[in-house]
Amino acid sequence: MPYTKTHKMEVRRKILKSATQAFRISGIKEVSVPQIMKGAGLTHGGFYAHFESKDQLVAEACRNAIEETITLLRNSADKSPENEKIQTVIEHYLSTVHRDKLEESCIIPTLSVEISRSSGEVRQVFTEEITRFFSFISGLLGNNDQKSMALISTMIGSLLLARSVNDPELSAKILTASKSYVKELVSV
Repeated sequence: MPYTKTHKMEVRRKILKSATQAFRISGIKEVSVPQIMKGAGLTHGGFYAHFESKDQLVAEACRNAIEETITLLRNSADKSPENEKIQTVIEHYLSTVHRDKLEESCIIPTLSVEISRSSGEVRQVFTEEITRFFSFISGLLGNNDQKSMALISTMIGSLLLARSVNDPELSAKILTASKSYVKELVSV
């Protein structure tokens, strides 16, 4: 008896969720299709019934992960008064929780270096999604695209550095200094 369309979509969502989480934690190269399928509770053989290639999965995982980040930040901002929305986003993005919970955090700091060497398909989706991220932040900044790009680039770099160092005190200082700097940047 063939599976229903709903079942196939649910299995695809499980695979995508497993891949998104694995890529957030370990990057693209370190994660194999069998690991992704195991994380979804499935066998490796079923992968190609849902995705043409690992590149297609990476592209969709990027789209999914960046959308999740935008939604999370939007929900956070929506709970704040109008004049504090961008400050709330900054606080959330440059928090120790966001730094430490890789499986739920922004995928951009984890994958940017690998994405720059990925296929055109992956880079195209990443470009579209980072552009959506810029637009979301720009909207919070009175449609200031230049400030949005500077803010996001600084926050991503700061989060990446805070995750990279093995000194917890230095990591916390990076986040604190960056928060202070970008809050100043957006208030100018």
